[in-house]
Amino acid sequence: MQSQVALSSEQETELFAQSVARCCQQSSEQIRSGLNIHLLGDLGAGKTTFSRGFIQALGYEGRVKSPTYTLVEPYEVGNWLINHFDLYRLADPEELEFIGIRDYTADNTINLIEWPSKGTGMLPPPDIEICIEFTEQGRNIVVKGLTATGDSVIRLLQEQ
Repeated sequence: MQSQVALSSEQETELFAQSVARCCQQSSEQIRSGLNIHLLGDLGAGKTTFSRGFIQALGYEGRVKSPTYTLVEPYEVGNWLINHFDLYRLADPEELEFIGIRDYTADNTINLIEWPSKGTGMLPPPDIEICIEFTEQGRNIVVKGLTATGDSVIRLLQEQ
């Protein structure tokens, strides 16, 4: 299942991320065993902006920073653990073993993963893939559900 939206600003990207987060909350029963969201796009496309809007929409009130140098920033929000990964600087997918990637796939965990291609073979498969592309007017976002869980979130998103 797939949904597409055109956005013209950073603020609209955050608002769209909030909508996706609300749909995840509504699907919380289906995603109890975890949810993996892969974020695709060029440098500066808005992956971190999306992640910030998503994490804050779930109730996190602190500063959401880019994990460019730390690879992962965890956020505890209610019953959820949200892990925001930025794998841009990852030299080898095997490095994910050193940070304990398997420990990040627990129940009630949402993983937002920027640059997932850098972790090929080591990452859990995505439930949702979000591709952010530059356009003359701003950004185009394509959201794909890749599992039944991902499809349930996309279905709710399309109903909004």
